[in-house]
Amino acid sequence: MDKELEDKVKKRRTFAIISHPDAGKTTITEQMLLFGGVIRKAGTVKARKTGNYATSDWMEIEKKRGISVTSSVMQFEYQGKRINILDTPGHQDFSEDTYRTLMAVDAAVMVIDSAKGIEPQTKKLFKVVKQRGIPIFTFMNKLDRDGRPPLDLIAELEDLLGIEGVAMDWPIGSGQTLKGLYDIANNRVELYHKDGADRFIALDKDGKLPDSEPLSQDQQFQETLDEIDLIKEAGNKFDREKIALGDQTPVFFGSALTNFGVETFLNSFVNLAPAPESHTVNEDEELEPDDPQFSGFVFKIQANMNPHHRDRIAFVRVGSGEFKKGLDVTLARTGKPIRLNNATEFMSSERVQVSDAVAGDIVGLYDTGNFQIGDSIYSGKRKIVYPPLPEFTPELFMRVTAKNVMKQKSFHKGMNQLVQEGTIQLYRNYQTDEYILGAVGQLQFEVFKFRMQNEYNSEVEMTSIGHRVARWIDPDQLDPSMSNMRNLLVKDRYGNPLFLFENEFAERFFKDKYPDVKLTEKL
Repeated sequence: MDKELEDKVKKRRTFAIISHPDAGKTTITEQMLLFGGVIRKAGTVKARKTGNYATSDWMEIEKKRGISVTSSVMQFEYQGKRINILDTPGHQDFSEDTYRTLMAVDAAVMVIDSAKGIEPQTKKLFKVVKQRGIPIFTFMNKLDRDGRPPLDLIAELEDLLGIEGVAMDWPIGSGQTLKGLYDIANNRVELYHKDGADRFIALDKDGKLPDSEPLSQDQQFQETLDEIDLIKEAGNKFDREKIALGDQTPVFFGSALTNFGVETFLNSFVNLAPAPESHTVNEDEELEPDDPQFSGFVFKIQANMNPHHRDRIAFVRVGSGEFKKGLDVTLARTGKPIRLNNATEFMSSERVQVSDAVAGDIVGLYDTGNFQIGDSIYSGKRKIVYPPLPEFTPELFMRVTAKNVMKQKSFHKGMNQLVQEGTIQLYRNYQTDEYILGAVGQLQFEVFKFRMQNEYNSEVEMTSIGHRVARWIDPDQLDPSMSNMRNLLVKDRYGNPLFLFENEFAERFFKDKYPDVKLTEKL
């Protein structure tokens, strides 16, 4: 066992932030980067006039709309730990990119707007995280505005998400009346609108403030004490084991915009969040993160992160061993050897060359077309294959053609690039070979159209064929005459035939007509 490697791995904390649009995810990310000393001032997400875009929204389309469309990666040192944050899109039309990113983290932070509570998008993302059984930490944001009663917010976690909430701190008022936070975990009060160490006041062993403190006589504080008594009496008890399994979530309150409660949250998080754990590989083997053999998997591919250089980067989550520049690896899918000379670590768009990385870290490999999403790479003789990443069957479909017939070359180049990246899924009409795009959400089409024009100088015409139910068919059972207006016959990018049914009724009709034909949801 390499002690040095083991120590490095234990310092890693790799997590994603999940939220509904506008819950303040990018703002809290920026505040964390501020504490990590990575940026000197927090950029405001939508300060279009000043040009101060948030560090984590780097793609042109994101700057225009003020939303995170793709998942970016940021890394910084904090309290002796190496923190890797994977930012995920919060937009309701987010794509598979988000789901795949959640496969590359060891914990999740859920940011909730305290005025709105749990919103549909958060619920969707929470489900994916819950299936993975990783710890989830909750930050109730926007205390600087009037919000819902904190007891309601915690009850909602249990009612809507089926997870126990355990309060780590508690607001003293909200909006105009916000006085501070009652910090249960650290037995202190954190005052609002105070800087430096004097913003903290220690509580006595009974959890009370000294009488000399003006706040101790405040009506708002008295109400908070009553609520604290109630949650200590009847609330969930802090249980580290339940947190590790994702059955209980520590709940923190604060305001990312005014940088209140964020540091307290980050300190607890670094303490409670897990270091990288083992992965199941080769179907049934456990691979420890401090195994000296390097391995990892590609969870995302992104082109043109730097508009000045046409480039393509494969994001790799390191699962074991240590990455060093110039490392020779094998691509499990093809058995092909590759030398990893060019790798980058991220602080959003400001990339730095990486010389070494260990399990838990995210490395960007400059890619000339070798990698696909879900690929496993490993050094040494022993083959290591990670489980496949989830693929999502699209529900929305569009026909796509190049506006300018003379620009077919750039049209095909852009199309292939964006499909390999997983931006969108590509199908072709079985008879005519025309292109049909499939997506999980409408925004994926917008991103595709925007990037085709901006990055490949190719304007595209897109016509919707609406919601469709995609079902694959065994080629041996296929008769092209089975296809009609209500079930379009297409092939996926690997040449496998499938039908796009107009609706479930059309699918049932087909099954009644051809009872022996086996249709599958996924290949």
